[in-house]
Amino acid sequence: MGPTTGGKPRYHHGDLRNALIEAAVGLAAEGGPERVVLREAARSVGVSPTAAYRHFTGQGDLLEAVKIRGQQALADSMGGATHIRPELDDPGEEAVRRVKAIGRGYVRFAMENPGLYRTAFCRTAMMQNSDFTGLEAPEGPQFAAFVLLSETLDTLVATGRMRPENRPGAEVAAWSAVHGLSLLILDGPLARLPAEQRDAVIEQTLATISAGLTR
Repeated sequence: MGPTTGGKPRYHHGDLRNALIEAAVGLAAEGGPERVVLREAARSVGVSPTAAYRHFTGQGDLLEAVKIRGQQALADSMGGATHIRPELDDPGEEAVRRVKAIGRGYVRFAMENPGLYRTAFCRTAMMQNSDFTGLEAPEGPQFAAFVLLSETLDTLVATGRMRPENRPGAEVAAWSAVHGLSLLILDGPLARLPAEQRDAVIEQTLATISAGLTR
């Protein structure tokens, strides 16, 4: 960001597109997908809407970019949760531990970043052109969290903790459970639980998911 003129910052950085996305991520964190407005993002970095439209075709284009950032941040939270505790010596036990850890990272991200979490799963025009079915790991940064889940479940099979016949579609079952739990905590009756009880519900849900996957 450069010097100000008339009280408004003038933008001199070369990567305006990225700066606009970062500003929009901040807007999403404040109020979810409805808060992501191209003109507001332009104002945040001190450029005109005309300059912003050189990098984004419109509101939906910017929202899609923020959605991808949200998915990447969610995946980072999931992956980071696997490193909080030391790895176990037994590969099978470690695979089970990682399943619970990424689920924990998922729910924690939703709790700590509700606006960005909601944006990560909002509907955009790009979704109409996606051939994602949820039955196999797709490519692209917008699916980073799903790919991480898929790889973790593959490890369950590789270590003998999940029967191969139970593997197809297991991502959807596990994903649905943690996503539903997250929404119940954010917007449902679980939001009223004291922190200790809420954390107990999270752990019990993750244990149930793990038990179902490894039955």
